[in-house]
Amino acid sequence: MTPGVRPLIAGNWKMHGSLSEARSLAGAVAQGKAQGQADLLVCPPYPYLLPVQGALAGSDVALGAQDCHAAAKGAHTGDVSVPMLKDCGARFVILGHSERRADHGESDAAVRAKAEAVLGEGLVPVVCVGESEAQRVAGEAEAVVAGQLAGSLPDGFAAAGGVVAYEPVWAIGTGRTPTEADIAAMHARIRAELVGRFGAAGETLRILYGGSVKPGNAKAILALPHVDGALVGGASLVAEDFLAIASAV
Repeated sequence: MTPGVRPLIAGNWKMHGSLSEARSLAGAVAQGKAQGQADLLVCPPYPYLLPVQGALAGSDVALGAQDCHAAAKGAHTGDVSVPMLKDCGARFVILGHSERRADHGESDAAVRAKAEAVLGEGLVPVVCVGESEAQRVAGEAEAVVAGQLAGSLPDGFAAAGGVVAYEPVWAIGTGRTPTEADIAAMHARIRAELVGRFGAAGETLRILYGGSVKPGNAKAILALPHVDGALVGGASLVAEDFLAIASAV
């Protein structure tokens, strides 16, 4: 953890669940959250944003979206704008997830444009960065992530309290995780890049780790320097597991 920084545990539900399951999961997370734990964030699929907002009512669990379009409106069939997400109660937006970068060909420039749109509406971007297994084997991991940060983060990112999520692509959904030393080294490099870009403001921006985070490994990962929370995938679909990860802070 970074001293003085309140951790964030974010759940990325991806394309999972039914409407009833989304309501039930959100309600269980809201009911199970205890005072003094980390900040909690859940990011359901677009159709479930409003129902999940209702299930979270009265709690301090934040609602987020999994992506957005860079434009505020227009002829963009199938896309969703940041003002629409804001209308549904979203406070955070995940951007540049490796699955978006790979499956939809999103470039750093595209992620940056979306982040600027998110900032323009007063929401908080959660920008994801991470290397492939081939890049890590080639010794390029830190350089790749540094390049993604430079290309994906807009100038107003730090002032708005933006969040960076490091997710080694090869660890997502595979059950594999880097060593604690590897995670600590990458988070230290990310911190150095943030401070180099944003000065003192970069010292307290939250850096999340994402990549097969589970109740069994959360405590060790969250204890590492500059790991200020987690971006949780599969384990966020089970309220008990998600809350256990939050309790590991």
